[in-house]
Amino acid sequence: MGQLTVEERRRIGEAVSVSEMKLPEKLPVLRVAPMPADVNQNGDIFGGWVMSLVDIAGGIVAQLRARGRVVTVAVNSLTFKHPVLVGDLVSFYADVARVGTTSLTVNVEVYTQRHPEKVLTLKVTEACITYVAIDDTGRPRPVPVAAP
Repeated sequence: MGQLTVEERRRIGEAVSVSEMKLPEKLPVLRVAPMPADVNQNGDIFGGWVMSLVDIAGGIVAQLRARGRVVTVAVNSLTFKHPVLVGDLVSFYADVARVGTTSLTVNVEVYTQRHPEKVLTLKVTEACITYVAIDDTGRPRPVPVAAP
């Protein structure tokens, strides 16, 4: 039996060296560089800044899948694993985890890349958010069946 990949080890809760961390092999929904104006009183990037971009990234994916307007109804979980710093390149990855009749649950993962001369990649935040598809009057509407 071969060795587990970094992602498989992470999934089962095994410790993964920071030097082994890599970005997911897909395009991010958003990629942003925080600025000095985005810091909190401790000098780290304000958690609310990260939270708003997590919601935007999740909403983009939900809107595309719902083929129309969606609203955030619940932040089921949001975990900050490491601080985000000025100078980090922050990437937001999002996938639809579940589709209900009118709602969609989206998982969002946030990674930073630090130190451009010797890149350090960290998973800094993960979240699970529920969105509801709405019509022009703001009422819930069915999420269309996925295209084959």
